[in-house]
Amino acid sequence: MRPPVGAPTLTRRTRILLAVAGVLVLLLLGGSRLINFYIDWLWFGEVGFRGVFTTILFTRIVQFLVGGLLIGGLVALSLWIAYRSRPVFVPLSGPEDPIARYRTVIIQRLRLFAIGIPVAVGVVAGLAAQGDWQVVQQFINSTPFGIPDPEFGLDVSFYVFQLPFWRLLLNWLFVGVAISFVVALVTHYIFGGIRLTGRGGQVSGAARAQLAVLAGVFVLLKAVAYWLDRYELLFSQRNPLFNGATYTDLNAVMPAKLILLFISLICAAAFFVAVFRNNLQLPAIATVLLVLSSVLVGAAWPAILQQFVVAPNAQAREAQSIERNIAATRDAYGLTDATVTEVPYSGESEATPAEVRAETATIPNIRILDPAQLTDTFTQLQQRRTFYGFPEALDIDRYEGADGTVQDYVLGLRELNTAGLAGNQTDWINQQLVYTHGNGLVVAPANQVNAALDDAGGEGGLPRFTSIDTTNSTSEALPESLRVQEPRTYYGELIRGYSIVGAPEGAPPVEYDSDTQQYTYTGRGGVPLDNIVNRLAFAAYYGERNILFNNSINENSKIMYVRDPADRVELVAPWLTVDGDPYPSVVDGRITWIVDGYTTLDNYPYAERTQLGEATADTLAGGPGVRPELDREVSYLRNSVKATVDAYDGTVTLYAFDEADPVLQTWMKTFPDTVQPASAITPSLRDHLRYPEDQFKVQRDLLTSYHVDNPGEFFSNVSFWEVPSDPTPAGGGAGGLAQPPYYLLAGQPGGQASGDPSFQLTSALVFQNRDILSAYMSASSDPETYGQITLLQLPPDTQELGPQQVQSRFVGTPQVSQELGLLARNGQSSVINGNLLTLPVAGGLLYVEPVYIQRANEDSSYPQLARVLVSYNGRVGFAPDLAGALDQVFGAGAAADVPTTPGTAPPEPGTAAPSTGAGATPELAAAAQAIQAALANLRAAQTSGDFAAQGQALAALDAAAQQFQAAQAAAGG
Repeated sequence: MRPPVGAPTLTRRTRILLAVAGVLVLLLLGGSRLINFYIDWLWFGEVGFRGVFTTILFTRIVQFLVGGLLIGGLVALSLWIAYRSRPVFVPLSGPEDPIARYRTVIIQRLRLFAIGIPVAVGVVAGLAAQGDWQVVQQFINSTPFGIPDPEFGLDVSFYVFQLPFWRLLLNWLFVGVAISFVVALVTHYIFGGIRLTGRGGQVSGAARAQLAVLAGVFVLLKAVAYWLDRYELLFSQRNPLFNGATYTDLNAVMPAKLILLFISLICAAAFFVAVFRNNLQLPAIATVLLVLSSVLVGAAWPAILQQFVVAPNAQAREAQSIERNIAATRDAYGLTDATVTEVPYSGESEATPAEVRAETATIPNIRILDPAQLTDTFTQLQQRRTFYGFPEALDIDRYEGADGTVQDYVLGLRELNTAGLAGNQTDWINQQLVYTHGNGLVVAPANQVNAALDDAGGEGGLPRFTSIDTTNSTSEALPESLRVQEPRTYYGELIRGYSIVGAPEGAPPVEYDSDTQQYTYTGRGGVPLDNIVNRLAFAAYYGERNILFNNSINENSKIMYVRDPADRVELVAPWLTVDGDPYPSVVDGRITWIVDGYTTLDNYPYAERTQLGEATADTLAGGPGVRPELDREVSYLRNSVKATVDAYDGTVTLYAFDEADPVLQTWMKTFPDTVQPASAITPSLRDHLRYPEDQFKVQRDLLTSYHVDNPGEFFSNVSFWEVPSDPTPAGGGAGGLAQPPYYLLAGQPGGQASGDPSFQLTSALVFQNRDILSAYMSASSDPETYGQITLLQLPPDTQELGPQQVQSRFVGTPQVSQELGLLARNGQSSVINGNLLTLPVAGGLLYVEPVYIQRANEDSSYPQLARVLVSYNGRVGFAPDLAGALDQVFGAGAAADVPTTPGTAPPEPGTAAPSTGAGATPELAAAAQAIQAALANLRAAQTSGDFAAQGQALAALDAAAQQFQAAQAAAGG
């Protein structure tokens, strides 16, 4: 058929140009998304988890289609009914009737509006619907818990997997009906079914029928919502003391929901009756009844019951709910009797040197190196190149020595630190092709230093470093547990951006490996750049043309990206919450990152809701908000997955650590073959698994309240504890943040003093609003007892000092404060207090704190261990090494098994005078003797209770200290 005469025609060339222009516009609008999609597709293929990518993609596509078709279909149906039932004749309200003009425009473009409006609404609804893929997958693959709720007797899986889906579906039906109602209302108005002329306006029968049906359906959905509300009362937060249905919820709100449900059914029936009657009085009356009932029955009655029945007798009325809350919280967070052992502990003891020596599992292993303070020390002495680096806080792990004994080590991976590149190292070739990897790791025994730090400074007080790198990674001098087959590290926490590895065949390698040689990567990590499509995609993704034109890139090259181990685990397992402290270990001869993964739930019936960001905050992790991914509440947490990331090839492996966890089982059904069974964990890996810090901190926070099992005592709060604030904030942490838990190699708390030490995560607890110690919490990381939590509970009337008070006693001890002033050298050095460790020893509590000094105002300075503070039963020791401090507190011979520090002779018990060191001037020696004499006089005066003599001794001590400082200055020190 020919076009009408005079109509413009398009040539074939014009049509082709328009088509090309349209494609270009689509590429400009969606090109970046397509490129991101392709990059992700390649990455998931590299790590072997493409099934995760496709499952999520397929779920989102289906949800997009279902959501779009549901909402768009309801809108289309509503439009069609409203248009088909329009009045045949619509009188004009006047010559300038604006509605008539709109009506004319719509009729002229009827197909555009009839199709365009539902499609637009459907697309928006589909985009919103595809974001809830986790709710849908949990519903489809839900696994029973085998635990009934205490109110309805339903399995917990109904509340955590099924109820969220039914609520999601109901909300979308609400949205669909509401939009359909609005669309029908507007359509009827435009086409004359509803007119605002006259006294009361006019509504056609068809319009009234359609709107009444939609309103009735909406109210029916509200009835279903009231039915689901009954179950959601088990998540109630009405009472600030506990979560779960309260007495008011069970006896007022729940009956009110049923009453409102029946009223909603009556109201819906009234709307449906209005379809056949020519007035809206009945549905109007029913609607008013529903609104009044929701106010009186749903709000006023529960408030009256709460005020006049519950509040005067709250302890008795809420007893059942509190009991349910305690049981559910312990189940949800793994704090049952099977995992937590409560042990009464006096905390007071007059231990003899022999009794202390008998603590062979604890005393020789006391850690005097603080990993949070030694990053600068590792960096300055073991960095080797400016583009290598260590993390801000080093890690603690344990390894078996050649003699079979276990030793804990401070450990740092010598990673590539891209921020350390400078000068011409920052050009594209150097950044992406030359400097691509780190070199090995550095370890140091946590309970030793190389030598005592004398008062003249020197190289004492340093870790006993062992570097495991390309030069000695398989050396026979290393214990078998620390030998590494491949020390190069391409994946770590400090590496930023991407690297391109692999050299063309026959060409010299370009990757920097050492001063004398280059290296070519041979591992499986990285996405191949063996075709033009991949190179084009990455060139566009990074905006870098060199990826296309550099001659060093060919079919043998690979590009590495997403190199942080935590990020890799989060991407392959988006259903996990990752612990904030991944750590490297030598596992089966390879440097391996170990990442703890948690399964969490938002709504576990009756369980306490925990704000993860607040519960996991401390002076090392930072305050709330530092990790935005933790700014959410959970009511269930399990360390269900142990993940590993190979530091050389980036291989990610997930292990089902808690195979009984129903949440893990649900996700394993969703993503089959992505999680290995627990039996696949090798003995070497199991030996290096640590109880994770974030889980411990959440459990620690909960146990401050949920160690109480009596509802009346729980309600009164009299037995509650709290986590102490850190008395020595590490790294400039904000005051008032919680003291971090610490990994220790020590004897089992409350167990035998001798035997093999246990690797534990520990924390002190204090009474609520008091700094008196209330308990000591320890979680075992040993394979045989992993996850067993021991809670040493001190008597309620104890006066055992907590961490804050012990720190105050340290600082307030005259001899300590004087010598700390000497160590500062009039501002030439800064004194750094290390972590304050709490250790159960011989029936009491032993506190140990290393003290470091660091030269002030020097970029190349680093902390060195200067002294060790010890406190036990009110006595304070302060010496250049642990052995000397222990002997001061307990008496000579207490520290016989403590590793010796070269260059340090244990001082006599009760002394803590500064040492002048070798080569001291006569003036320094005389000043040191004066300080020694003043300290002896002070102790004698304190023993006799002679306050006047104490004052004289303090004055003499101050004068002697000034004399010592003057002698130091004269000697150039």
